Parts: sequence; structure tokens; C-alpha cells
Amino acid sequence: MRWQDLITVDSEIMHGAPCFRGTRVPVSVVLDNLAAGTSEAELFENYPTLPREARAAALAYAADLTRDRVLHIRPEPESAAAGGGGGGGERSQPYAWHG
Repeated sequence: MRWQDLITVDSEIMHGAPCFRGTRVPVSVVLDNLAAGTSEAELFENYPTLPREARAAALAYAADLTRDRVLHIRPEPESAAAGGGGGGGERSQPYAWHG
């Protein structure tokens, strides 16, 4: 299975976000669901238009992206590392994309 056979980009569909061919389901939605622990059965129940290979294609697509881009992670501030900051699970922009 090649992710290129299942994932497409069309400026007329979902503002050009990578989606599964023949659907309006962005790859990022599948990846977000997988990261949140959504089961494969629940994923296909929630998005019945997804092809059965969607999970594998999304992961392969993400793997290819990590080979092409570097995600720099800023060191955590000392106050947060010591338990003095944030802590509520919210993301406070610790990531910066460079491509």
C-alpha cells in the first residue's frame, strides 16, 4: 500500500488540506484520532467514508513528513519543569516548524 494512492490534495476540497481520496476527511483528523487513542473500529464508525487502509496510509504519510521536516522542540522553561507552570495539559506553543 502506498499512501500516495489514498491521499490527495485538491485546492477545491477542504482548502487544500491532504484528504483521503473520494472523501472530505483530512489526514490530520485521522492522525489526531489515533493520537487520542480512538480505536480503529470507532474511527471507521465515526468516518464511514474512510477507506479501510486509512490508518496505515495516515501513519505512512506522517512518517514521510518526518523525514522531510524537522520539528524543533524548545526546552521546557525551568519553572514549568519544576512544576511551577502550565501543568494543565494545555499546549503553550512549544513547537516551531521549519521546512
